[in-house]
Amino acid sequence: MNYDQLAKDILSGVGGAKNVNSVFHCVTRLRFKLKDESVAKTEELKNLPGVITVMQSGGQYQVVIGNEVPDVYKAVVKAGNLPAEGQVAEEQEDSGNKGSLFSRFIDMISGVFTPLLGLLAATGMIKGFTAMFISFGWITNTSGTYHLLNATGDCLFYFFPVFLGYTAIKKFGGSPFLGMAIGATLVYPTLSGLSTGDPLYTLFAGTLFESPIHITFLGIPVILMNYSSSVIPIIIATFFAVKIERFFKNVIPKVVSTFLVPFFTLLVIVPATFLVIGPISTWAGQLIGAGATGIYELSPLVTGLVIGGLWQVFVLFGLHWGLVPVMLLNLSTSGSDPVVAMSFAASFAQIGAVLAVMLKTKNAKLKSLSIPAFISGIFGVTEPAIYGVTLPLKKPFIMSCIAGGIGGAILGFFGSKMYMFGGLGVFGYPTFINSATGVDSGFYMALVATAVAFILGFVLTYVVGFKDKVEATPVSAPAPVLDPNPNNRYEIFSPMAGEVVELKEINDVTFAGEHMGKGIAIRPTSGRVVSPINGVVQTVYRTKHAIGLVTDDGVEMLIHIGQDTVQLKGQHFNAHVKDGDRVNVGDLIMEFDLQAIKDAGYETVTPIIITNTSNYLDVVGTKDAVVNEKDKLLTVLS
Repeated sequence: MNYDQLAKDILSGVGGAKNVNSVFHCVTRLRFKLKDESVAKTEELKNLPGVITVMQSGGQYQVVIGNEVPDVYKAVVKAGNLPAEGQVAEEQEDSGNKGSLFSRFIDMISGVFTPLLGLLAATGMIKGFTAMFISFGWITNTSGTYHLLNATGDCLFYFFPVFLGYTAIKKFGGSPFLGMAIGATLVYPTLSGLSTGDPLYTLFAGTLFESPIHITFLGIPVILMNYSSSVIPIIIATFFAVKIERFFKNVIPKVVSTFLVPFFTLLVIVPATFLVIGPISTWAGQLIGAGATGIYELSPLVTGLVIGGLWQVFVLFGLHWGLVPVMLLNLSTSGSDPVVAMSFAASFAQIGAVLAVMLKTKNAKLKSLSIPAFISGIFGVTEPAIYGVTLPLKKPFIMSCIAGGIGGAILGFFGSKMYMFGGLGVFGYPTFINSATGVDSGFYMALVATAVAFILGFVLTYVVGFKDKVEATPVSAPAPVLDPNPNNRYEIFSPMAGEVVELKEINDVTFAGEHMGKGIAIRPTSGRVVSPINGVVQTVYRTKHAIGLVTDDGVEMLIHIGQDTVQLKGQHFNAHVKDGDRVNVGDLIMEFDLQAIKDAGYETVTPIIITNTSNYLDVVGTKDAVVNEKDKLLTVLS
């Protein structure tokens, strides 16, 4: 393959180097972020020799190359005179062409909140269970047990600006500890104590924005507000802090920049936050919260029907992130949220549909997939249910949406609210307990709504049915007999424990179409990868989401952990080997945080591919539905 010529053709096909904001590569494809995707010549690119296909997903223009993508990437970078890391500096980008404003907003929100979701759920569960213990009379609100549990459950949300300062400024490309310092200033206890007593004077008296002034900064009035648990002020403050930090980095000599850059950045951004950003963003947040609540109050039943019915669709496209700030704003301003609360029944509708599939299907493989999907769905993790069971069958997914809508309508009609950000599934019930008043009708209606959604999801799916692909049992044709000569076959063992998935069922045309080679996939149940062969490590990819191996007999293979996980840039992965290392079957070669990857919204199904399939007669996969580490997985016939 002439990489230089292919690189020129690809650059021409994407609209030239000037149309490229950034480009990097993963195991199989070049991933472009283009200024304008409409000028790309997609069909011409698909027909180029050396290009397998073209995909447009997640704001990326993906040109699938295959095994030779590293060499093509180098040629593209050279031909287009692009930065070696594939990332164009923000100042060089055309900010008007980074995707729609809504898409950029969703990307920003998900990037800021995703790293905190696990901790938010954990602390919320502690807070919810504490409220439940109080309501049931198991502890009193004056006991040391209560105070310690309450502090543990409330710590994250109380100091939310500090944590968001870290994640937000990191998302915007600034220094994480600088963001934390800004957040810590917003919740500094001495400042909040200054708002007591008689004010010096009052601004905007008689208006919605009436504000007593207790202190000034250089003679300028400071509107002191309670920023504990706040969301918008710190996000906006860190956004501008990144701009200010970059300015000072450009003008301050590097020899003293380590301390002078944060020194001047804080001196500018902190007063600006208290004087302008904080008050305006707080008022804006209150208006957004009031607007969302106002829409809800127009017709709680209809709002619940829409949110409950479409919640799973929102999750599929990442649109649910748009409601997360609304929920957090409501929690911080009014202490409860009725909006996202209406989505609570959706996961129960989903597992009701899965249970119906599990009981009705005659397909052994589908039944085996349904069991773990149902169990994980009980605890609010519905991705296995959606992607592995209901969505491929279509009708069960639709029925679960209908049932989720009915459950949401019940929650809306009876005014059930969440009083904290907590766990998912059955762990979400304590979030409906009001810590001030205890268990009330809202909590009981949450029980009713989820029960109705579960039963409806089950009944509708069972009655309406689905296209059940019954596995054929051939009787007339004799089973093929493999060559008994062991020298003509090579055994590949399982690198992980999990459910076996056929490649054609993967939602990725490159693997599903066997463009990379034949093989099989596993949906892992643990975060370990062991060597499936005796051989050598060919490549540990820089982002650690994939690893290439070659056996002593020359069989080349690829283990690709999850789908699109290259975008995690190595986060949640820990490699135990490096290029050229010798490995034997069962050696630990990689660990990954399975739950964190799921929480980040990525599919974890892992293809195991024989990349030099063309050198062999066939590659035969196991017939087992579930495998453990070191079980026989693939047989390569020569």
